[in-house]
Amino acid sequence: MTPNSPKARARLIATLVLLPFACLHGIAHAQSEPPIQGPNDGPPDEPDGGDHIAIGVGGAYMPAYIGSDEYRFQPLPAIDIKQGRFFVNFQDGIGANLIDTETITIGAGVVMADSYRAKDVPAGIGKLNFGAGARGFVKLRQAGFEAEIGGTQIFAGSTKGFVADASLSYPIFVNQRLIVAPSIGTTWGNRKHNNRYWGISEQQSLDSGLPQFSVGSGFIDAKAEINAMYRVTDRVSLGVSGGLTTLVGDMKDSPIIKSKTRPFGILFASYEF
Repeated sequence: MTPNSPKARARLIATLVLLPFACLHGIAHAQSEPPIQGPNDGPPDEPDGGDHIAIGVGGAYMPAYIGSDEYRFQPLPAIDIKQGRFFVNFQDGIGANLIDTETITIGAGVVMADSYRAKDVPAGIGKLNFGAGARGFVKLRQAGFEAEIGGTQIFAGSTKGFVADASLSYPIFVNQRLIVAPSIGTTWGNRKHNNRYWGISEQQSLDSGLPQFSVGSGFIDAKAEINAMYRVTDRVSLGVSGGLTTLVGDMKDSPIIKSKTRPFGILFASYEF
């Protein structure tokens, strides 16, 4: 099968949503960022995908922050660009693949980091600023599965902490137009990240009336989702993603947590140039 075949091209576009994180999940928090991911190789028995540009629009329906019981709809662009080693996509951000073969990809990029608005959290907690982080990742492909491990050091805004993510996906090529991919994933955060996102300082306690709360490093969540991509024409594709994320660490005891388990959903349409 050539990289220009309909099946290979469908694989390139499908990876906009097929794998989990983080959501705008660059750091794998599916409840706050959608699990849209960028370019990827085809299955292990197929040639590598070539350069491509896919642009689209969509939206995510998800909790207002990780642990919220209220939802918000967030319009989203869908971007998947690969030119040589360089890429632009939601999962891995803006960066480059240092190694990119049929079985392994190692790369690094700058990604967006989790944030929330002051009006989304209890009064007196305040906002968590929009942020950015440097992410490195390794993707392994074998027997139709793709496993990914990544780590993000947030350097601007947000928590300034470190987050690691891991996921496992199995894309199923139903036919040349339809791809379905179930996946599972988890996220780990260090003390700085977890405490700044879910902790309540003395001042926040005074302002909000909530008790002080501190949390250390540990696993944050577990996620299961299923994604589907339908190629309407050679250039137009429609995608849908739905899943469930549950908090598993000590942060689920934070006073700002209203619901530790919540579903999320994403829809988008893209055009490949």
